[in-house]
Amino acid sequence: MTLIVSRRGLIRAGAAGAGSLLLPGCDRLFDNPTFRETLESGENLHRVSQRVLGRNALAREYREADMSPAFRANGSREVTDPAYRQHLAQGFANWSLMLGGLVEHPLTLSLQALRDLPQRRQITRHDCVEGWSAIGQWQGPRLGLLLDMARLRPEARYLVFHCADLYHGRPYYESIDMVDAFHPQTILAWAMNGKPLEEAHGAPLRLRVERQLGYKHAKFVSRIEAVASLEGIHGGKGGYWEDNGAYAWYAGI
Repeated sequence: MTLIVSRRGLIRAGAAGAGSLLLPGCDRLFDNPTFRETLESGENLHRVSQRVLGRNALAREYREADMSPAFRANGSREVTDPAYRQHLAQGFANWSLMLGGLVEHPLTLSLQALRDLPQRRQITRHDCVEGWSAIGQWQGPRLGLLLDMARLRPEARYLVFHCADLYHGRPYYESIDMVDAFHPQTILAWAMNGKPLEEAHGAPLRLRVERQLGYKHAKFVSRIEAVASLEGIHGGKGGYWEDNGAYAWYAGI
C-alpha cells in the first residue's frame, strides 16, 4: 500500500511542475500537456486500488470546527437557461428531478420530496484540479436510496447526470459507475453548510461523490439517466471535461 501514489499527490505534482496553479480555472488547465498526462496516467491505478483495497472505504469526514471560512465555487457560477432562472426566482417550488433510463420505475421528485427522504449530513474536503481545497458540510439523500426506489435494470452500468448549465456553449454533464453510485457518501446535496445551496454552488441539487475530484461533483443536476454505455452521449467519454479537456473519467482521490 505504501507504493500507491495518492491521486491528490499526482495532481499537485503535475500542477506545480507545469506552473498551472497560476492559471485562472479548469478551462485553462487542459491546455497544459503535463497536467493532462498526470490525470490520464493515474486513472487506472487509482480505480483499481480504490476498488480492490476498499470499495466502500469512506473519505475522511471532519468536525464543524474544521470547516473552511470561505468555500470557493468551482465550474459554472450561474445558469442562463430561462427555465432555470424562473425556477430560481420561485425558490425551486415547482422544480423536479427526473431519474430514468434503464430503471423499472422512473422517478420525478420535487425538491421537497428529496428533502423529506432520509438524509445524510457529511463534512468533507473538496479537492479541485485548479489546486485549491475547502472543507464544507453537505446534506441530502443517498443516491443509492433513489436507485433502490427506481429499481435499476440489470444492464445499467453507469449513471449520467444532466445539468442545467452550458459551459462554453456545450451542455454540462458527468457520469459515475454503480460502485460510486451506491457508495454510502455519494449523495444528492441540496444543502451546504446548513443552508440551501446557492446558485454558485449548484442550486438546487448537486452530486457529491466524495472520493473523486471536484469536477466530478456535477452541479445544477436536473436529470439522472441510467445507461449501459457512455457511447453516443455527447462526446462519449463520460463528462464535459473528459470530452473537451482530456480529463480522466475516473478521478479518484
